[in-house]
Order: sequence, then structure tokens, then C-alpha cells
Amino acid sequence: MKIYVGNLPYTVTEVELKDAFSEFGEVINANIISDKHSGKSMGYGFVEMQDSNASDAITALHESPLQGRNIKVNKANDGGSRTRRKKLFSGVSQ
Repeated sequence: MKIYVGNLPYTVTEVELKDAFSEFGEVINANIISDKHSGKSMGYGFVEMQDSNASDAITALHESPLQGRNIKVNKANDGGSRTRRKKLFSGVSQ
């Protein structure tokens, strides 16, 4: 399961993000999204875990503090809704 993690401190590394989630099971991947021009964190990222472990991590870590900020943790949306939003905002009719 892919997990969205928001409200991340800009100083959190992918290793620290992985460590926070690894308490609940094996982390397959942890990725912090960075600005493509500056390379600085955009304050959110994604973690991928087995489904059973992911549910426990979401429940336990949502609104929990990480380096002084309460993080937002939810199941990530499938990619389909992003395409739909692009069409809506670009003026393309459906």
C-alpha cells in the first residue's frame, strides 16, 4: 500500500521517514517530494509498505509529532484522480 505523508518538516530525510514507519513493518520505499528547481523538500512524501502493516502505521502515526510537526498520514490516492484534475483545470471537457 502506498501511504501519503504530509506536513513533514523540511529537514526530514528519506532515511528518517523510513525509520519512523519501520516500527510497524518493512518499508519497501520512502520518498520525499522535492522541488524540481531548488531541490528543497516540498513538505510531503510517500511510504510504501505491505497492506497489513500500512494500516497500523496510518492509524498510529496520523497527527503524531515528527521533529516538532504533527504529520498527516493517509492512504495515497490512486493516480487516476490527478489526471482528472489536470483535465478539469486545463479546460479540457470530459
